[in-house]
Amino acid sequence: MFQGVKLMGSDSLKKRIRVARKQVPADTVLKGCRLINVFSGDIQPADVAIADGYVAGVGEGYHGHQEFDLEGRWVAPGLIDGHMHIESTMMLPSRLAPALLARGTTAVISDPHEITNVMGIEGIRLMMRDSDSIPLDFFFMAPSCVPSTALETSGAKLEAADMASIKEEPRVLGLAEVMNYPGVLEGDEEVLQKLLLFEDEIIDGHAPGLRGEGLQGYVTAGIRSDHETFDPREGLEKLQSGMVVMIREGSTAKNLDSLLPLVTGANSRRFCLVSDDVHPSDLLRRGHVDHILRRAIALGLDPVTAVQMATLNPAEHFRLRDRGAVAPGFRADIVVIEDLEDFRVEKVFKDGRLVAEGGTALWNPGPALQGFETGKLNVAEDLSPRDFRIRIQGRKARVIEIVPNQILTNVSVEGVKEQDGWAVPDVERDILKLAVVERHRGTGRIGLGMVRGFGLDSGAISSSVSHDSHNIIALGTNDQDIYRAVREVKEMGGGIAVVQDQRILAKVELEVGGLMSRQPLPSLVEKLDRVKREAMSLGCKLEDPVMVLSFLALPVIPKLKLTDLGLVDVEEFRLVPLFVKDA
Repeated sequence: MFQGVKLMGSDSLKKRIRVARKQVPADTVLKGCRLINVFSGDIQPADVAIADGYVAGVGEGYHGHQEFDLEGRWVAPGLIDGHMHIESTMMLPSRLAPALLARGTTAVISDPHEITNVMGIEGIRLMMRDSDSIPLDFFFMAPSCVPSTALETSGAKLEAADMASIKEEPRVLGLAEVMNYPGVLEGDEEVLQKLLLFEDEIIDGHAPGLRGEGLQGYVTAGIRSDHETFDPREGLEKLQSGMVVMIREGSTAKNLDSLLPLVTGANSRRFCLVSDDVHPSDLLRRGHVDHILRRAIALGLDPVTAVQMATLNPAEHFRLRDRGAVAPGFRADIVVIEDLEDFRVEKVFKDGRLVAEGGTALWNPGPALQGFETGKLNVAEDLSPRDFRIRIQGRKARVIEIVPNQILTNVSVEGVKEQDGWAVPDVERDILKLAVVERHRGTGRIGLGMVRGFGLDSGAISSSVSHDSHNIIALGTNDQDIYRAVREVKEMGGGIAVVQDQRILAKVELEVGGLMSRQPLPSLVEKLDRVKREAMSLGCKLEDPVMVLSFLALPVIPKLKLTDLGLVDVEEFRLVPLFVKDA
């Protein structure tokens, strides 16, 4: 909570009542606005009176010690992102906050399972400490799946007993996305214990493609939302089963176009707009929830409905009873909008204080937390290019196929290019080598596979960001460059590297857990832009190759993924061999 805000007591409450009745001046009044009323679903002319960080009254004729004449501009509640992985922005919460405030976001519900997979409970506490006392509310959900599956190696394991220690934290709102839906359906005891621990709290879901009896079993376990819906029929079934459907529009996974037609006047209160994973470049250039609102409105969604889906709906889902509306008794988290169609944010108030104006935050973080550098990643010391060779064991192999604008992948079976008994990348057919190097325990284990869709003609790309266990992931056209890229990431203590002919073309240091940087957003984006330019100079045809690469090790999103243990058939939830037996 912002340190300048007084906690509500008897004197404060009396003051607010007197302000509401126009017996005393307000602290601040926003005069002459067009208020987006998320309760009645209409827009009303009004003044908004603020006292001690809360909205005291809404109506005409209010006066205050400080007044802003809005001259008919629109006023909306502060935007709330109901599902976000802060780590995907590659910034600590305190470094991220100014960028979000400038875009109108005043609250975020975060699932910190990325840093938790690396650092365990201490990673969650790091995020909490770093987000203390800043003018943006970071709430957290307790990670349910650390690791997400037994088909990968992570840096930590959280059991129900471990999670009990953070359940009572005031900013922990419930249990984060339950990715292990096979575990739920099969009655896995550890999964059930986590569900029971949070049965009186909010439990969020993660069940891409789940329908029918499986969905019914999943929902009956108390899971009340899902952000992984990509098919309208699936979305309707989840809606009918009582779930809140979180429509995701992130940097890689984009579901707004396919799911927005589901929203009607009768059911709109059961939807939220969320980002899930946002790349720093997109955050700087496109925005955050404001960008999703612009897209939704451009696709034909009623602007008031769109605002509801990004304010009141998530607030009510997560039981944040004093947020999500500009109304008496609600926190004065308020966004002033210059143009409703383009959703251009002009001013942002947090707890009644002006914290951003003209696209710039008026608050800047102090020194970043120290002491959480990763140092060298725990990768086997004797690693060499020879470790990335794949011995031929058949004429055909399973190949991961990139699906544009999705974190889903397809699978194809392709003939293998051979050289001296080894399977090698086939640049002409855009089949590259993919590797996942275990980096938590120094086992030397490497998962090897093939991927199509990046388009590299030469070189390699490597990153320590690979959901969810964040081992080092790399792809390339030859073993020497793949090895060199992996080694550079290791030496940086985490980060991203682009290599050609064993030379480093571009790199980004991610020194906090191998996931996040202490750099401010503009300098971080500058380095990431160079990574993208150099990747494209190697022939890459993806808009955001690093983000796409980061999801290729996630063994809970269909269809085929690669972990340090090998290829994972996600639909069958098992490891499968790279090579396919000849018929």
